[in-house]
Amino acid sequence: MPGTHTSKYCDYLMAIISEDDFHHSSNSTYRTAGSSLQADQEALLEKQLDRPPPGLQRPKDRFHGAYIIFFSLGIGSLLPWNFFITAREYWIFKLSNCSGPATGEEPKGSDILAEPAHGLASCSTLEAQVSSLVLPLDSGPGFQAVITSTASSLLCLQNYFESYLAVASTVPSVLCLVVNFLLVNRVPIHVRVLASLTVMLAIFVVMTVLVKVDTSSWTHSFFAVTIICMAILSGTSIIFSSSVFGMTGSFPMRNSQALISGESWGPDSLSGLSTLESLKGDRGGAMGGTVSAVASLLDLAASSDVTDSALAFFLTADVFLALCVGLYLLLPRLEYARYYMRPVWPAVFSGDEQMPQDSANPPLVVPGSSDSPTPPLRPILKKTAGLGFCIIYLLFITSLIFPAISTNIESLNKGSGSPWTTKFFVPLTTFLLYNFADLCGRQITAWIQVPGPKSKVLPGLVLLRTGLVPLFIFCNYQPRVHLQTVVFQSDVYPVLFTSLLGLSNGYLSTLALIYGPKIVPRELAEATGVVMTFYLCLGLVLGSACSTLLVHLI
Repeated sequence: MPGTHTSKYCDYLMAIISEDDFHHSSNSTYRTAGSSLQADQEALLEKQLDRPPPGLQRPKDRFHGAYIIFFSLGIGSLLPWNFFITAREYWIFKLSNCSGPATGEEPKGSDILAEPAHGLASCSTLEAQVSSLVLPLDSGPGFQAVITSTASSLLCLQNYFESYLAVASTVPSVLCLVVNFLLVNRVPIHVRVLASLTVMLAIFVVMTVLVKVDTSSWTHSFFAVTIICMAILSGTSIIFSSSVFGMTGSFPMRNSQALISGESWGPDSLSGLSTLESLKGDRGGAMGGTVSAVASLLDLAASSDVTDSALAFFLTADVFLALCVGLYLLLPRLEYARYYMRPVWPAVFSGDEQMPQDSANPPLVVPGSSDSPTPPLRPILKKTAGLGFCIIYLLFITSLIFPAISTNIESLNKGSGSPWTTKFFVPLTTFLLYNFADLCGRQITAWIQVPGPKSKVLPGLVLLRTGLVPLFIFCNYQPRVHLQTVVFQSDVYPVLFTSLLGLSNGYLSTLALIYGPKIVPRELAEATGVVMTFYLCLGLVLGSACSTLLVHLI
């Protein structure tokens, strides 16, 4: 009888739930820490009747194949963007209207990406550079006006390159997040993922080709092409990363953790694009950022030809993006992945209904309701409000400190002249150390998921991170105008504080992100992943905006 069948099915589920204190839902696996987390257990058990019938065994992730694929897709989602801005000297060379040898030594006063305090090119310097090229031809007043106009034009490109890049990065990301949410039930996920990967690969192929092309005769056009490529790359990157993250909502939490750990945390250690670092940085992971930081250090130490360095960066991105395409196509061939890519089936079956059978080629996206192609936003916001606050405030504090404050902390032994206290101090103690600590924090969530999604301890720990702000401020931050006191008189302190910042950010943000798609019905998991990405971006924008004010207060 239908009622008897349903009762036995529920009894079977409860037997599974009590086994070994593991708690499962259709898209999560959660190990409890004790009876005091009953509310957290219930939050992750809301969809337990979505599971397939008892006769269908849950396959194992053989050789951790799916975990490795999601980890690699995480790296591929933002590593190319990181390499795009890691080639700092390359952009300086290209936008300086120079066709001479690229020596790796940046032209004095022509730092396109630096802050004004670090010495932007002056108009007189640029006039002298242009004059040295053409002065023998004509030295009249009219021609001097042309020189001045050309120098001013180049100065505009240099001074506002960061601002243009920030706009080209942020605006398309936000717009594409909204578009991706609207397309969740309209366009299959495999179409969105493969299309975004293809566009990203095409962009980098174009940029790779342009590395060895002399653009000195069309510098302004090259600048426009660069900004357009950045806008397209940012938009497609956010579609790719949010779509894959939404898809992992139907998998156990370890797969979401793999994706988040693999995603690139922020930019490189040398770019100086503080605004971009905050806006694009913490979109979820650490491994890509660590790779980018190591690549930057190697490039800094080698001081090779800037075009060769850029070519190496872009070719690496090309290869990795092509690898991501292959890995994503391989994913549905894994039995483990096919099991969790199954469509959502009704929880209660009548006597006349047939149990769904395992399909050899299930769809890559959970089908949505035909009556409502757009996922309902209000219930998602209501269910994820607490986690959303945690994500927003976590990234607000992180981007408030990193990189605007942390990158301006100097070694107290800078006067010694040692390269470890001058040239390599910030790359090592800020970027590489932070990314490594962040990676460790994210990896810990693969084994420990405490506190739970409904626990009041989670927002409490998030609020405690506010205390990190004064700790960084009273390190040897330079230059100081209003607050002259340096409390922490040792280089050990910024190392300790940076480690704590990265570790707490990695662990707590990953917990909040992977919990989100687990506390909603399975058919809303992908849309919830997009919403969680929006929370993340909002926190980064707020933090980066306030970091400018904080710097002026110091």
